[in-house]
Amino acid sequence: MMGVVMGLLAASFAVWGINDIFRGFGRSTLAKIGHTEIPIEQFRSTYNERLRQIERQIGHPLPPDQASALGLDRQVLGSMVAEAGLDQRARQMRLGISDAEIVRRVTAEKTFQGPTGKFDRARFEQLLRDAGYSEQRFVAEQRRVTLRRQIVESLTDELPVPKAWLAAINQFQNQERSIDYVTLGPAQAGDIPQPTADELSKYFEARKILFRAPEYRKIETVALTPADIARWMEISDADLKAAFEEHRSRYITPERRHVEQIVFPSMAEAEAAQARLKDGLSFAALAAERGLKETDIDLGTVKKSDIVDPAVADAAFALKDGEVSAPVKGRFGSVIVTVVKIDPEATKSFAEVAPQIRNDIAAERAKAEVRSLHDKMEDERAGGASLQQAAAKLKVNSATYDVDRSGRDPDGKLVGNLPHAAQVVSAAFASDIGVDNDPIEADAGYIWYSVTAVTPSRDRPLDEVKAQVEERWRQDEIATRLKTKAAELVDKLKGGSAFDALAKTDGLKLETVDKLKRQAGAGSGLSPKVIVAIFHTAKDGFGSAEGEQPTEWVVFRVADVTDPKFDAASPDLKGIEEAVKRQTTDDVVGQYVASVENDLGTSVNQAALAQALGNGPAPDTN
Repeated sequence: MMGVVMGLLAASFAVWGINDIFRGFGRSTLAKIGHTEIPIEQFRSTYNERLRQIERQIGHPLPPDQASALGLDRQVLGSMVAEAGLDQRARQMRLGISDAEIVRRVTAEKTFQGPTGKFDRARFEQLLRDAGYSEQRFVAEQRRVTLRRQIVESLTDELPVPKAWLAAINQFQNQERSIDYVTLGPAQAGDIPQPTADELSKYFEARKILFRAPEYRKIETVALTPADIARWMEISDADLKAAFEEHRSRYITPERRHVEQIVFPSMAEAEAAQARLKDGLSFAALAAERGLKETDIDLGTVKKSDIVDPAVADAAFALKDGEVSAPVKGRFGSVIVTVVKIDPEATKSFAEVAPQIRNDIAAERAKAEVRSLHDKMEDERAGGASLQQAAAKLKVNSATYDVDRSGRDPDGKLVGNLPHAAQVVSAAFASDIGVDNDPIEADAGYIWYSVTAVTPSRDRPLDEVKAQVEERWRQDEIATRLKTKAAELVDKLKGGSAFDALAKTDGLKLETVDKLKRQAGAGSGLSPKVIVAIFHTAKDGFGSAEGEQPTEWVVFRVADVTDPKFDAASPDLKGIEEAVKRQTTDDVVGQYVASVENDLGTSVNQAALAQALGNGPAPDTN
């Protein structure tokens, strides 16, 4: 809901920076702009909401290190500071909006409309509950958003996009090139002899860091999640049947009907229409006479509770399939309804739903069990027990892993059975031996971890990695030879040799790609480096570039270049224009917000930010 309302600002907030001014704060304050403070808990709540939203979009948890790499913390804080700054600027400018206008905007929002296309109070309240908003909070947020948009739109409304800019982008994106090419591979590099001991030693010494053994850490873990515990829970038949009886209504699919209605301004007109229907006029023909489209009369297939007008609902659900009702005095006029199709009520049997009920009961009980085990585990750790000792006492499983930063064991294999491996490994490498770490919350449960040993990174001797060094030396030798051969072919082609003749001599297949674009090159089988080289080569020119890997080189000729037409009304150009407008809007609003932050004064407590993200101790209040 709020994403729709804030759509105009979201992209800009994601890239706005915050002045890097760090100084002392109170324990509860993370940032301050002007007279507005942003509490740690407010940031943490907003950050977690945004993190959960991203996780729902990508379908799996996002580890803290990846969220940090994406700059999620800075994006969220930048958004909060920018919003607070715009709110203060709106107050300084004495901008306002009436209660009546807020009500009009809310009731006109399609998200809150029911089947009739009108504001549905029950739907509005349900959506607010689902989003965790009270009505007062939602209305207050709408007021702030609307005032921010007044400022933003005054800066960006109707910003012109220069045609020269559009033409340049159109030329870059839509120019097409056709090429002839050959691909050189290891076969064209010739026989590669084994390196001498001296060659291999020199090669290794110059690249020793590439073969260095990474740091390994031995990590003890205990994972407790409702899913793990629920899998082994036994639920009695008596409990299953009791739950079925208690929640029987959940397993009933209510009757649904495909309903159509025609609304008349008066009861007299409705009664006259009903008489004509009795004489044989069809419902559809009557609607057509009154200038109504199918979408005007069709309520869809709905439950009785979906029909806003109780009188119409009672009439529609009292009819048989295909019957037409008598005129009904409804809220919005006199109505005649008909039922096109009836989907009867359906009740699932106990046998059908028993597996789901078992899972639901087990999951609920497992949550309580996890909470209880969490408290017991923390008590044991507080008493000095190691993770293994605490796990053994509580009769839960523990595991130990020896991994590097990439989650690989000393044999180079990814550890496959470590839950939330990226998150746990990242946290373990940020910890140390003997540190009492807080558990990681994951899958509605907890993962405790402890670093018990550290094997430092070290230089490996040549004898230990000789096979790897030889293979890399061979790959580099092939790449060097292919690069040289590709340059020789290009020189011959530039000297007038026929491409097909050269290809045949070297046993290469001459291939063609037509109408290649920069942005659509991935489907051509050509590497990004080759595509860049093609679009830097003139028509009838020759060139070469590295293929998908260093042991593959491509030699090409640009056979044709087709410049795109410039049609400002075309869908493609309209899309480009909209993208440029968004970019321009982001730039303008970003500069404006930066000036607002500078004028009001912006400060960020770095220690509090680290604390909010779980990366550091509580900030000093001194």
